[in-house]
This record gives sequence, C-alpha cells and structure tokens, in this order.
Amino acid sequence: MKKFLISSAGIVVILIFAVGYGHFYGLKNLSGYELNNFATVETNQYTTNLDRGRHLSTISGCNGCHGGNYQGMDFINEAPIGYVPAPNLTSAGPVANYTDDDWVKAIRHGIAKDGRVMVAMPSYHYSAYGDDDLAELIAYLKQIPAVEDKFRKRDIQFPGSIIFGILAYDSWPANQIPHDKVGGEMAPTIDESVNYGEYLTRITGCYECHGENLIGKDPDSEGSPGPNITRNGNPGNWKFADFMKVMRTGQTPEGKVLNPEKMPWPHYSLMSDTELKALWLKLNSIKI
Repeated sequence: MKKFLISSAGIVVILIFAVGYGHFYGLKNLSGYELNNFATVETNQYTTNLDRGRHLSTISGCNGCHGGNYQGMDFINEAPIGYVPAPNLTSAGPVANYTDDDWVKAIRHGIAKDGRVMVAMPSYHYSAYGDDDLAELIAYLKQIPAVEDKFRKRDIQFPGSIIFGILAYDSWPANQIPHDKVGGEMAPTIDESVNYGEYLTRITGCYECHGENLIGKDPDSEGSPGPNITRNGNPGNWKFADFMKVMRTGQTPEGKVLNPEKMPWPHYSLMSDTELKALWLKLNSIKI
C-alpha cells in the first residue's frame, strides 16, 4: 500500500509538472515571435487617399471584428481559452505608438508590436496586400478618431495556453506565412480582369469561408463553412446582374436572404462595379 501511494504521488507530481510546463511553454510560444527580415512599407513614400484606405478597410472586414468605429470588440471571452480581444485600432488603443513597421507586421504577418502571435487576425489573407494599398490602409487607420479603450490585454488561460500555444500553434498565420516572400510589389491595376479579381478574393478573405479554390469548405473544418461559389456551384446559374444584387443586397435570385453574420455582404456592397466585375470574372475562371 505504501509503495502504491508513493508511486501515485510521484505520478501526480510528474503530471502537475508536465501540465505546468506545457502552460508556460505555450504562453512563451504565443508571446515571443521575432520577425526581423520582412518587406516594410513607409506611408510617407506614397500619395495616399483616405477614401481609398477607408474602402480597403471596409471590404477587408477590419470593422467587422474591430467594431464600427474601430473601438474594439471581445473576440473570445470564455473557458477554456480565456480572453482574446479584437483590440481598439484608434489612437486611444494599443496601436497608439505603432510605427509603419509595426502596422505591417500586424496586418501582413500576424505579429503584434510586442511579439505576440495574433491568434484572431487573418493575416494569411492580408499578406497579399500590395505595398501601395497597404500604405493606403495604414494611413487611414492612423487617423481614425480616438474612441475610449474599454478592453483589457489578452489573457490566455489554462488550458487555452496549451491549445493555442502548442496544439494549434503551427496553424496561426504567423507560422503559415512565408514572411521573406511577402510584400515588395504593388497591387494589380484596378480593372475588370481575372488578375484583379484574384487579388480581391485574397484581401477580402473569400478563402476563409469558401475554402481552397473557392469550391466550398468542409463543414467539419475550422471556421464558418461556405458553399461553392465558382461556376460549378449555385452562382453558375446566375448572370452578372444577379451576382451584383447578391453582393449589394444580400438576396439571391432564388429568394434566399444571406445572413450578414456569416456572409458579410454589407462590407462587399461598397465594392465598385469594376471590383465586382473583376471578382465575377475570377469566380467564373476557376475550373475544377
């Protein structure tokens, strides 16, 4: 009996040590990412237009996660993860002292100024931003009027530290993006072309819900599953006018009303006719 108790106590001690080590190791992984070799953008080297920056922030869904006034929103606030905010992006928030380099690292690379791996930032999509468009976006975000910051710092607790910091660590954009190959190029010409349509599918995050090649996402995969939006899916039965109506009103030719919480058509409704035509051409160009 005595040996059994000693063995049991030893196992408990080992388990406590392993769990504790995993907790702190996970937190360390999530808080100490060093990125030194990356293509930056200096906003003062570009002639920026705030309307263009506002447009890009809208179609890319920045205010979808960070709030209508970019005041921030709670992204995760429950067990077993802890607290993860989409922070205040105004000058009253944690980005107040961000340099252009810091903005580039956060948007394109998923890494915060202090080295935190950003677990709720879809930088994998935003890594496609051309330098000129990224300069427009950053210049716009820098001048957003201050809104009181009501959000505390990220606080990932046990077992979220192990889930996010070890088990899911490799899946975060910071660990998926080829950092040394991102940036250094201008955005494509804004025109009615497949090339510009491809660019739009990237920076607006279409692949996030509709999956690789936009042929629909496995319902069992992470994130919201979206349908096939190529010509082999339901949009293959539509005309361009139908597509425009869907993107601008959220209503399909079949009479279905799209849920803006799942399909953020209000953001896309602000796309120009040229942008929508380019997007349409891209979707119709996909051959599966």
